[in-house]
Parts: sequence; structure tokens; C-alpha cells
Amino acid sequence: MKKIFLITAITAFSTQIYAQELNNKFKSIPAKDPAVKEVIPPKEVSPKENPPAVVEKPAPLQVNPDELFKDTNLYKQESNVEGIFYRRNQFLGNFNTNAVTSTVMYRDAAFVDGDKVKVYLNDKVIEPEVSLDGEFKSVKINLVKGINKIDIEALNEGFASPNTAEFKVIDDKGAVISASEWNVGTGYKAVIVLVKE
Repeated sequence: MKKIFLITAITAFSTQIYAQELNNKFKSIPAKDPAVKEVIPPKEVSPKENPPAVVEKPAPLQVNPDELFKDTNLYKQESNVEGIFYRRNQFLGNFNTNAVTSTVMYRDAAFVDGDKVKVYLNDKVIEPEVSLDGEFKSVKINLVKGINKIDIEALNEGFASPNTAEFKVIDDKGAVISASEWNVGTGYKAVIVLVKE
């Protein structure tokens, strides 16, 4: 029995010594680069201080074509036919003038093929039917203070589509206010706005 006790005590004592040696021999693995790198935070960029945008005073008497053509009582809606671009209304611009009267001149801009138009001033008919030919025809209008909206409606497309026309707007001194051409389908309008200051 003494032998068993002695063998057990030696085994326990040697295990204790062996375990302590293992603990003393453990070493951590050093990093490849022992130098500690300093982390530099990104620089803060202050936002650029732009001066506030200059707000232009809107011209009080300008006509917005997007709003204008929404009125289905006055303007035929655009036809969504692929490849046909003349089945829509055309806005030809806002122009300021000091003139008392103005003359609107129009003629067929392409092949004279029987194009006909109707002319309106502020939604009132001033020329019910005009046949366009190679020579300019005209109508003189008295301008009112403020907005003078001139609509030219295509009554047909002649023998060759679309209705093609050229027009000029001349003030009472003979200066050209606007000159343009349009290509519109039957029932559509070309619109120019003269603002008398």
C-alpha cells in the first residue's frame, strides 16, 4: 500500500512540475512590425460658402407655354403619334415692345399647297380664314397695355402635310419684333406673345 501511495504521490508531483514548466515556456508571437503606426484621422473639409443665388424677379407679364397649352378649351392636345412631330402647338416666344400698333405678316413657307390659317388676338378671331400663298399677307393690330397673345391656327394642311407658314411681327416703326416659321397640323396653333410695356 505504501508503494501505491508513493507512486501516486510521485505522479501527482511530476504532473504539477510539468504543468508549471509549460506555463513558464509559453511566449506570445510578436508582430512582424513591432512599431505602432499612428492613425491619422481624415481632415475635415469645411463646406464652401457660396453666396446665395441671386433671385431674379420674374417678369410679371410673361406667358408660360406649359401652362398656356393646358387649356383644352383653347388648345388641341398633342397627338402622340410616333414619328409625327407637327401634331402639337408651338410657342414662338414672349417679346416686349413699346409700340402702339403691330403688324403680323404671314405666308406659306414651303410649297404653296393651299394652306389656310385663322388668326386670333387675345382669344378673339381677327382673321377667320386666310389662304397662304407665296406673298406676305398682313393684319394690323392695336396693342393693349400688358399681354397681347397672337394665335395662328392651322385650318388645314394643304396638299402636303403639315401646314407650313412663315410669319413676321413688325412694330409701328417698321422694326421686326419677331420672325419665325412653324409646321403645325390641322387644329393646332402657333402662339406669340407681345407684352406692351
